[in-house]
Amino acid sequence: MIRAVLVGLGKMGLSHQALINASPDFDLVGVCDKTEYLLGILSKYAKVTTYTDYAKMLAKEKPEAVFIATPSKFHSDMVRAALDAGCHVFCEKPLTLNPSDGLRLAELAEQKGLVNQVGYHFRFVATFQEAKRLLNLNVLGPVHHIRAEAYGPVVLRPKGGTWRSEKSEGGGCLYDYASHAIDLVDYLVGKPQAVGGAIMNSLFSRDVEDEVYSTLYFGPGMTGQLAVNWSDESYRKMYTKITLWGQNGRMDVNRQEIQIYIRDKAKAGDGLVEGWNMRYTTSLTEPVWYYLRGEEYSAQIAHFAETIKDRSKVTGSTFRSAVDVDLVIDAMVRNATDASGLTPIGTK
Repeated sequence: MIRAVLVGLGKMGLSHQALINASPDFDLVGVCDKTEYLLGILSKYAKVTTYTDYAKMLAKEKPEAVFIATPSKFHSDMVRAALDAGCHVFCEKPLTLNPSDGLRLAELAEQKGLVNQVGYHFRFVATFQEAKRLLNLNVLGPVHHIRAEAYGPVVLRPKGGTWRSEKSEGGGCLYDYASHAIDLVDYLVGKPQAVGGAIMNSLFSRDVEDEVYSTLYFGPGMTGQLAVNWSDESYRKMYTKITLWGQNGRMDVNRQEIQIYIRDKAKAGDGLVEGWNMRYTTSLTEPVWYYLRGEEYSAQIAHFAETIKDRSKVTGSTFRSAVDVDLVIDAMVRNATDASGLTPIGTK
């Protein structure tokens, strides 16, 4: 089994703790957090060694793999320390708050030949994976527009008190919600070249935005739109949707299903008929060894283990792909600030 440690015991950290602890591939030998109450419970009931000092945990446990689920502002230093210690790293999104820092981490991981993965879990949702497969088969023909949406009831009244409500901590709708939608755009059709008309509004939050809208510009003949709002109580929980328009039809994708409209079945293939076609997550999703919140959370952990054990495999969500997301976010922030036409997106 792969010796692993975890730092950060917030919502995602506790989820990862349960998944890693139940994994047939990982042996969770240490956890680190500043909350003594949580550490006491885990030490007593999960029989795992607990730490309040991340560097001490790395030095004493000598793990092969490190899971990082702390507030975003800590990612850069913690990831670098893990890589310097020769560890494979799984880091929650976003990778960093500065694309230059993320790029340096990606280069360091590659130089050391270490597996690196970022927790963009929608890449492991079966419907989005099926959409990627169908796009690779060119069932829609040339794609000329993509719309990425994410809505949910996260901030519904003026409040503060968590790191997600503090800009310096890496919180806000842009990093917490929109990053997932941007990553899906990159995954399905590639990184845009520029952004324009970026709008970031604060509805209830004092320090961060609650809704984000922008136009995305790709190569000639292709555009995109981003619409994200985490202050939308008309949704019970996070809802993410991607819509693509191509020369041969249209595809609507969410976690539950794919709706595919085909103009000419001869140009589509893969058993698709003219008109509407439906494919459901229930028939697309592979069983997982442990279910918590969704199969995709288990699937991404299993994928991380597989790439550690079989180094010929390519990680599905690398530091470099996460840097692409950070570059789009950076361009949107600059565009919303200066509001002057298009803002080019940097390169890796």
